[in-house]
Amino acid sequence: MRIVIQRAKGANVVIEGKCVAEFQGLGYLILLGIEATDTMEDVDWLVRKVAALRIFDDENGVMNRSIIDIQGEHEGADGNIIVVSQFTLYASYKKGNRPSWLRAAPHEISVPLYEAFVAQLCRAIGRPVGHGEFGADMKVSLTNDGPVTICMDSKNKE
Repeated sequence: MRIVIQRAKGANVVIEGKCVAEFQGLGYLILLGIEATDTMEDVDWLVRKVAALRIFDDENGVMNRSIIDIQGEHEGADGNIIVVSQFTLYASYKKGNRPSWLRAAPHEISVPLYEAFVAQLCRAIGRPVGHGEFGADMKVSLTNDGPVTICMDSKNKE
């Protein structure tokens, strides 16, 4: 399982002209890619890392606070996370110029793991988590803060 976490000062997801998820203030926009070998262990590990990740500034301007730590301190900052499914995180570009998506998990694997990730993240932070619609054509916008962008892979626990 791979994620790209972008620290944001607002984000939204629009599907067919309708905003389905939005936050203002500090939070995360998370792109989530799932491969065929992923399991609930990958979900558990990533949720723990995301909830505890300290990339928000403390009173000294040092990235020392998590999404849980900032809840309630900033307008609209109660659990500001949007998770968007992103099978293209498993693009293979070894041969030629057209990416292959063979490593991305099929729907019967990826949909339950995507839904489990969102549900567990809600429980971990104690707040709702916005999300896109799996497989939909989504328009995703954010104001990247910093910018701070972190990539995590449950198969490469750095």
